[in-house]
Amino acid sequence: MNKFLITGGAGFIGSNLAEKLINAGNEVVIVDDLSMGLKANIADLNQELLTFYQESITNHQFMEELLVREKFDYIILLGAVASVADSVANPYTTHLINQEANINVYEVIRKNRLKVKKVLFASSAAVYGNNPELPKKETSPIEPLTPYAIDKFASERYAMTYGKLYNIPTVATRFFNVYGPKQNPNSPYSGVLSIIHECLKNGKEFTVFGDGEQVRDFTYVDDVTEAVVGLLYSSAKWDVYNVATGKTVTLNEVIAAFKKVMDKELTVKYEQERTGDIKVSAADISKISREIDYQPKYDISLGLKEYIRKSK
Repeated sequence: MNKFLITGGAGFIGSNLAEKLINAGNEVVIVDDLSMGLKANIADLNQELLTFYQESITNHQFMEELLVREKFDYIILLGAVASVADSVANPYTTHLINQEANINVYEVIRKNRLKVKKVLFASSAAVYGNNPELPKKETSPIEPLTPYAIDKFASERYAMTYGKLYNIPTVATRFFNVYGPKQNPNSPYSGVLSIIHECLKNGKEFTVFGDGEQVRDFTYVDDVTEAVVGLLYSSAKWDVYNVATGKTVTLNEVIAAFKKVMDKELTVKYEQERTGDIKVSAADISKISREIDYQPKYDISLGLKEYIRKSK
């Protein structure tokens, strides 16, 4: 049995990861302020193996005391304000969560010489921006367009540099568009697929910002948690990995696939595209595939079917 800390663990990806780890018999500690996460996401997990703290990761004293006391084997840093739009509206507030809080974790590990097996920082494909080079490789130009993307890139670089300087085994993942059960459609930070799903279920109108020809690599959450666990248990360190499917679809194609899987019609309204939104996002996943033999199991059709089945 290993002991894991997941910041943001009551959120969408975090709760799915916690479920996977607990089902494998591990002890999981979650820190989440529930600004985006939901207690319901972790209510069905084995409570004997789960400890939950409703606390902000910006509470540096709390985080230091927790890290020193619990002596975690693995630390997964998912806690963040995940909204690009919110980072544009409130750049400094989101910076404190999306970067400063993570630096504090690295610093506590360094200062207290904590012996962790691996620290994984969850970065984002947003760091690539709109650079025309496709698909995005880990060596592609970095052109962050928003405070969110800047903080994600800075935090992953801190993880790599702290790791090398102070011999902390760190690794970072750049998630592309993740979807699946436990994604909160009522949150303003929610992924687009959970909002489409909610609109289809309830006969609501769905708003597309732009022409719907935005290209994305939509990645089902089970493939993401598989990648995270694979990297944690691997010898990988001081490096960054794209986590995606390696296949792309347009938003219009996703809407069509959703309607087909659910056998329902959807009213779509098109509005002006939003500032900071990326037109084309496509991932090269050969690096992580070589490192841990990562083979995504879900294309968009299979992923949507599974998502709908688990969301009933």
